Formats: sequence, structure tokens, C-alpha cells
Amino acid sequence: MGTAERKDDHIKICLGEDVGFRTKTAGFEGFDFIHCALPELSIDEIDTSCELFGRRLGIPLIISAMTGGTEEGGRINRDLAWAAAETGAGFMLGSQRAMVENPRTAATFAVDRGAGLLVFGNLGVMQAAELGCDGVDALADAAGASAFCLHLNAAMEMLQPEGTRSFKGAAAAIARLCSGCATPIVVKETGCGISRSVGIALREAGALHVDVAGAGGTSFTRIERIRSGDFAPGPFDEWGIPTADSLAMTADLGFRTLIASGGLRSGLDAAKAIAMGADAAGFAMPVLKAWAQGGREGAAAFIRRTAGELRSAMLLTGSRDLAALSEAPLRRVSPHRRGGEDA
Repeated sequence: MGTAERKDDHIKICLGEDVGFRTKTAGFEGFDFIHCALPELSIDEIDTSCELFGRRLGIPLIISAMTGGTEEGGRINRDLAWAAAETGAGFMLGSQRAMVENPRTAATFAVDRGAGLLVFGNLGVMQAAELGCDGVDALADAAGASAFCLHLNAAMEMLQPEGTRSFKGAAAAIARLCSGCATPIVVKETGCGISRSVGIALREAGALHVDVAGAGGTSFTRIERIRSGDFAPGPFDEWGIPTADSLAMTADLGFRTLIASGGLRSGLDAAKAIAMGADAAGFAMPVLKAWAQGGREGAAAFIRRTAGELRSAMLLTGSRDLAALSEAPLRRVSPHRRGGEDA
């Protein structure tokens, strides 16, 4: 099966099947802010703006990578990019592998970049290694991207019937691309998280920007099994490091940019991620579902609601801006398992 057909399968399965983690969560419910009963703030004073990759965002939220390469994927990308521009969020394209294999799909990755929209390009690290710096920069330029994600998806590939089976040389490729590309490189997982040891290896390879993309949201290992016709629970459905744990493992490693995605569902989750060291928070499945129910306006409404929840959390912690929120105290309150199970 080709990349384009696989992308259509992913969209249909995400919208039609239960593909979430069933016991493991992203882990943010295991942390509580210390409530500030005297915030001495008005909600109108709160500043949620930030700068990422030379772009000023009104909110530290990113619509995370989902799709592209097909007519439906192109429509989703255009609508979600519009929603990001309307709300002041950033926007990540899905994997541009289809574009590499068939340049005629380039239009499905073309989005309106008005109002200074921050766009991230995207390609798997093994495919990017084959392209080299010139090829990666060309993909970024074609998409009007200010940054480019190299995604790590070993678990997903292992469950794909047509998936890659060798990941040798990935670290060396990351080092070459981080040092040689004109476009800033973001190393991004795809729902299984980045451990401390991998975070250290990425820093040693010269990576400055990371999206931990942890476990607890969408299980791409389950999606790939469903694609193969297997709907029963599988041993790798719950594989991965919860996003909050991955963030805790990597927050002190000196990355210039740290994005938390994977299983975040609210502005409160985003606020906790920022307090734990993230610069921005990414959302994928909730935005896709909001789009499916209400089109681009529905997606924008979800982002606005999430931004409102973030502002509320900032007021209730006495945080006037994101720098203050990053210092807001958190306490550990429970293990991160659904149904109260032990961690």
C-alpha cells in the first residue's frame, strides 16, 4: 500500500475507531497546581504570547502533525491551518513522505500562511537521512515552514506491515541534519515519548528543539494493527512513556525548545506542561475530532476554549505571563493510570 492510501486509512481509523490508550494516560492528572487564593490579577492582564522559531504566537499551543498527501488530507490541513491562524496557534504538517514520493501531492501540504502563521514541516528521520540537508530544506521551503520536524516512529513502523525495520544511523543523521540544515530541526516522537537517555543522545547529536510526543493519547501501534484487520487488544497498544514523565525526563537537558504533545486534552494540561518545562503544548486528536464535528470553525472553537482554560489556570496560579507560569509550583497527587490502577 502506498503512503497516500495509508494516510487516508489513518484518518478514517482515527475518526471511526477507539484508538486511544486504554489504561495509560498522559500523566498530567497526577499533578496539581498549588492554588493561589490571592492572585492580584485580572484575566485581561494575562499574557499568553510567546515566540517560537522567529514567529510571535498569541498562545503557546500547536495543532500537532496529522495528515497530508491526499485530497482529504489537504482539506484538513487547510482548515486546521486556518484555525491556527485565527487563534494565534502554531501548525504542524503531517509527514511529507507522500510529497517526496509523489511531488504532485505537494498541494495537499500547501496552506495559507497569512498573519505570520508558524508552520512546521515534517518527515521521518530515516527518509530525511536519505534526502540530506538540501532535500529537507527544500521540503521546508515548499511548505513555507519556519521549522522542520524529524519524527521518530520506530514503534509505529514495527506494527506496519510495510513499515521500516531498520533504524541504524538515525542518531548520526540527526547530527548531520541539525548541523547542516538552514531550517531549524525539531526532533519529534510520534506517541511513545522520549526517555532521558535518548534526550541526552539527542543533545549530544546537536539537537536543540524537541517534541516529546509521549504516550497516553492516540495509540498509533493500535491504529496500525487495525489497518491490518486486527481489532483485538494487542501487547503493544499501551507502549510508550507517558507525556508528563517524558517531559520530566528531558526538561533539564538544555533544549532550546521543548514541546509537550501526546494525550493533552485541556488548557489545564497545557498549563501543567509549561510549568514542568515545556515552551508550548501540542494537540492533535481533539482538534481532528472538533474539525470532524464542526469544520474549521469547530477546530478554532476547540483551540479558543483550550486557550481560555490556560488563561484560567494562569490566573489561579497568579501567573501574569508564561515565564511566571513556568515557575508555578506543582505537587504530585496520584499515579497516572486510568481507573485508579497502580503505576
